[in-house]
Amino acid sequence: AGRAKTRLAADVGVGRAISFARHGAGAVMRRLGVDTRWETIIALSPDVAVSRTGWRAFARVIPQGPGDLGARMQRVFDRLPPGPVVLVGTDIPRIRPAHITRAFRLLGNADVVLGPAGDGGYWLVGMNRRPRRIAPFANVRWSSPHALADTRANLAGRKVACADILDDVDDGASLRRDAAYAARVALPV
Repeated sequence: AGRAKTRLAADVGVGRAISFARHGAGAVMRRLGVDTRWETIIALSPDVAVSRTGWRAFARVIPQGPGDLGARMQRVFDRLPPGPVVLVGTDIPRIRPAHITRAFRLLGNADVVLGPAGDGGYWLVGMNRRPRRIAPFANVRWSSPHALADTRANLAGRKVACADILDDVDDGASLRRDAAYAARVALPV
């Protein structure tokens, strides 16, 4: 409480927001974490949560470290061995394994893949991290309609592919938009 889904909590209350975050994460892990075509790694925040999580049943768990969203995502990309990596959030009710498969396929011909969201942000970022480091997250206006455009501007000169458009749940309006869908997949609304 107070760290996750704060914009959602402002609209629907802390209890409902935390319930969505927990159930949403569980739903995403049940769909994606068991797929053997990739290794699933869960990056948690705050870092102390790594030692007390039950997510180890699904995947290896690592800390995100401090900083804004961009710093935390960059740290995950930098920490893992060379090769393609795809990061997604756990607040995307419509995400399916086919979306991840397509993102990895797109990385076969691109340096970076972004999954645009309807609000101007993105729900997925993937990178081919060889032969050199890619750092697209500086000066991104997170939680704004500019996040995708700011990230793309940081990728000038790189080949960028776009994955499917999916929406995440950031606030009460986005929760209501996906309420019928969430009810079908047993997420609290």
